[in-house]
Order: sequence, then C-alpha cells, then structure tokens
Amino acid sequence: MSTVLSAEVEEVSGSSVANWEKLLDATLPLYGHRNWLVVADAAYPAQSRPGIQTILSCTNHQVVIEKVLALLRASRHVRPTVHLDKELAFVEEADAPGAGSYRSWLVGALQGLSVSSLPHEEIISMLDRAGQMFSITVIKTDMTIPYTAVFFELDCAYWDSDSEKRLRAAMRA
Repeated sequence: MSTVLSAEVEEVSGSSVANWEKLLDATLPLYGHRNWLVVADAAYPAQSRPGIQTILSCTNHQVVIEKVLALLRASRHVRPTVHLDKELAFVEEADAPGAGSYRSWLVGALQGLSVSSLPHEEIISMLDRAGQMFSITVIKTDMTIPYTAVFFELDCAYWDSDSEKRLRAAMRA
C-alpha cells in the first residue's frame, strides 16, 4: 500500500463521514485491472489479508453504490465486472424486510454492466486470491439486509480480452 493511500486511510478513520468519498476519489485513479472495490453491508467482516483495507462509511448502502458506479462509469482506465451473492435472490422479504425492493433497485442501478451471480463463499475466495497480489478496498455501509454486497472486479477499459488474445497469438507466431 502506498504512503499516499495510507495517509488517506488515516484521514478516513477520523470523525467526518464524507471522508470515505475522499478515499474513493483518491484510490480509483491508482487502481487498475485486478483491483477490486466492494460495497458491503454492516455485518461484512474486516478481512485480515494485508492487501484488503476496510473503510466504514456510515452511509446508506445505495448512496455508496451510486457513488462507486458514477466514478467507474466516468473512468477512462477501468471498467467493472460486477459480482453479486447468489444467495440474495433467495432472501425472503419475511426474513429481511426490504430485500425485494433492494433487488429491484439493484437491477436498474447495474444496467449495462457485466454482472455475475455466484455463491458468496466463491466470491470471497476470488477476493482473497486477488488480495494476495492486488489492493482491494471494502466500503462498509449501514445496510442490514444479508447478501447485499456488490463486488466490483476492475478490468482495463481500453483493452479487452479479444485484443489480448490477438496480441498473444501474434507473439507466438
């Protein structure tokens, strides 16, 4: 983790709720393909891997997602693949009031993006593997509905997998 990012992390742990936005604004330009951003619910654990930093936002979950999406959509250097917990589709309204309206909102918010739905533990394993070599920022929110985390796996916005395949084929030739 760079010194600049460490200084920003110290600032975020202060009393101002808006500091999570400053950290996000400072972090995204440093991030590239293979980095992750996660917007997580209130019970999401602080992970122990050194490459994973957890920030407490004390802010509405949907507001944080909207901010992350706005920054990613405006970014010229990265684009996200979004991973959602498969379990969210099975969370009953009776068990978690608001789950249905959140699911509906999320479909609209993520429109136009590449979205996958995987078991929670599978996503956590992917995150853990990525955290062995690349930085990950988790922003915890005030959400109290389970399986509502949104995992943004970043990829290069100006180079796609087809271009990479052509490059590798040319190198082998």
